[in-house]
Amino acid sequence: MFTAIFGSVEMGVIYAIMALGVYLSFRILDFPDLTVDGSFVTGAAVSASLIVLGIHPIVATLAALAAGFLAGCITGILHTKGKINPLLSGILMMIALYSINLRIMGTTSATSIGVPNIPLLNADTIFTEVKGLSASMGLDGMLNGLFSAIGLGGDLPETWGILVFMILLTFFIKWLADSFLKTDIGLALRATGDNQRMIRSLSANTDSLIVLGLGLSNAMVAFAGALIAQYVKFSDVGMGIGMIIIGLASVIIGEAIFGTKSIGRTTLAVIGGAVIYRIVISLSLQVKGLDTGDLKLITAVIVIFALITPKVVERQRMKKRKARRYAELTNGRGEAVAASKAD
Repeated sequence: MFTAIFGSVEMGVIYAIMALGVYLSFRILDFPDLTVDGSFVTGAAVSASLIVLGIHPIVATLAALAAGFLAGCITGILHTKGKINPLLSGILMMIALYSINLRIMGTTSATSIGVPNIPLLNADTIFTEVKGLSASMGLDGMLNGLFSAIGLGGDLPETWGILVFMILLTFFIKWLADSFLKTDIGLALRATGDNQRMIRSLSANTDSLIVLGLGLSNAMVAFAGALIAQYVKFSDVGMGIGMIIIGLASVIIGEAIFGTKSIGRTTLAVIGGAVIYRIVISLSLQVKGLDTGDLKLITAVIVIFALITPKVVERQRMKKRKARRYAELTNGRGEAVAASKAD
């Protein structure tokens, strides 16, 4: 059980980067961007293809980030310059990326024909280097010894390096996102999502801000896709299906549990939501009668629950407030009537 939860936390921290990208488009820009399902695979395809071709994993991962940024910018241009509906522009880019991703992965084949997947079983990835570094530093033995000392040594993972590395990387990206959203451009981006007409009246170029925001959003999504491909040791053209739902689930769950009082707290909530989502999925699959084929159904149920629960809680709070106010008013009237009778 501990190993399953540990793996879920590792995956959750990686998916948190993708969730931060979804948060940027859906919450900051108020843009329903479905490019995510395609740009996630683009990141995985670019990184896997370059690694197979002998490029260093770090360079391949950065190239994936750039490819995602380009895909997001094209979606923004379709909307701002082409005047296409936001939802439709995302769908069009997602469909186009399916063929583009096949072509990208086809660069590894002799015939250059699109291939649906690329295995990385025998290839060195970022996580291969992280594991080696963790072992050489003695991090694995130290943490396993610590958990054994407190009585949790029954089912410990082989390496802690990936988790530690991903926590540091994800929180670094969170810090970059928080810092960016507090700059003048970041504030203009937030204002564009709140009220485009107002920010346009202040001579801000909202079209450029939307393109930039979508580019950054999909850059993070593609970056997460590249890391996931290296983590699971393969890239597949269908691995992006439902990514937008996973991202939204992470955002909604995090906001419902941790709150949204500030940008820093909200981005932290998104990371927490991604980890909680992966843990819930892992525990759900442990239930007898459920398997990986039910994953999308479980995801849909989690999202529905996360959307409905806050509204139900708020409705109950409103009822209690109204009841308390009514009690105060009726009590005041009763005291006034009693005083008048006494006179």
